[in-house]
Amino acid sequence: MFSRNNRLRIALAAMLSMAVTSSVAAEKGLDFDDETTRINYSLGYQIGGDFERQGVEMNADAIIQGIADALAGGDPQMSKDEMEATLVELKRKVTEAQRESRRKNELQMIEAGKAYMAENAKKEGVVTTESGLQYRIVEEGSGRSPAPTDMVTVNYKGTHTYDAEFDSGEGVQFRLNGVIPGWTEGLQYIKEGGRIELVIPPELAYGGRGPMAHRTLVFDVELLAVDSPAAE
Repeated sequence: MFSRNNRLRIALAAMLSMAVTSSVAAEKGLDFDDETTRINYSLGYQIGGDFERQGVEMNADAIIQGIADALAGGDPQMSKDEMEATLVELKRKVTEAQRESRRKNELQMIEAGKAYMAENAKKEGVVTTESGLQYRIVEEGSGRSPAPTDMVTVNYKGTHTYDAEFDSGEGVQFRLNGVIPGWTEGLQYIKEGGRIELVIPPELAYGGRGPMAHRTLVFDVELLAVDSPAAE
């Protein structure tokens, strides 16, 4: 609904409207029949959760005091330079925590892919090539095998190693050397009318790029047609 930054702005703005009466509300309890209270509480809960996930320690009293001081229009209890320096340091810590979290996730994906391929290599009919590609020929086909520069037409389904489908297509045409290396290599092992299962490690897929970065991918591909490129 809202981006994290927008939720922060909205939540803080909403908290401004309740800061003056916050101590009274805390003593009496919140009136959740009141729409403004429900909105403020919901936004506050969301932003609190965001901070917690980022590892930012929260002090609700300090937040409310800062809002109350701003509303009162007086001098803040910290200088503007101190507040700016504090927030710059907070941003640095959050950025570093996010970077470390991404590194851990990347390592987990890489290790999970390696474990999947190690198990897959034990299955009957699975071949592991020198490049690291794994394939199993379901149907060899009876037409011609494609060269890297040929145009091919395929049906395919792509899944993650945990079986969730992320892409599929029917009658898709492309130049074989214009796709990820795992496809370029793998489709040369079958002929027109053939079908092959490919398990492609990250270095033969998308490497560290984009939403599929560091992922081992599984494809089921049916090779429908092979056409030589038109002479230039």
